[in-house]
Amino acid sequence: MKKNLRRRRGFTLLEMIVATTIMGIAIAGLLSGISGATRNAAKLRDYDRVVQLARLRMNDLLADPKLPGNAQLEGVFPPEYAGGLACGWRAQISVAEKSPQPAPGDFALDRVQLEIWWDAGGKRQSFALESYRRRTLRDQDMSPGGTN
Repeated sequence: MKKNLRRRRGFTLLEMIVATTIMGIAIAGLLSGISGATRNAAKLRDYDRVVQLARLRMNDLLADPKLPGNAQLEGVFPPEYAGGLACGWRAQISVAEKSPQPAPGDFALDRVQLEIWWDAGGKRQSFALESYRRRTLRDQDMSPGGTN
C-alpha cells in the first residue's frame, strides 16, 4: 500500500516555487519586450506622420509660383494635420540658377530646402529635404527690390 501512495504523490512545495519563479521571469521578459516594441511602434508612427507632412509641405512649396526666391518661410502644422504631435517646418528658397541678363519671361531655377521638426519625448527631432523648381521671372522680380 505504501508503494502506491508514493507513486501518486504530486509536486512538492519546492518544485512549485521553482516553477512559479521561472514562469514569473519569463513573463517579465515578455512584457519588457512588448513595451519596447510598443515604444518603437510609436516612434515609427510619429516619423511616418512627419514624413507625410513634409511631402505635403514640399509639394505646396514647389507648386506655388507666387512664392518669392531668396526667402525664408516657416510655420507650425495644425494639430488636426499632425495628430496632436507638436511639429513645424522651415523653408529656404534661393535662386540656384538664372540667366546672366534676366528678363521677364525667362526661366530661373530655385533651390527649395525644407526642414521638418517635431518634439519626441521632450527632444526635438528634425530632418531635411531639398528640391528644385523652375519658375518664370515676372516684372516684379526685375525691380531693384525684386528677388531675381
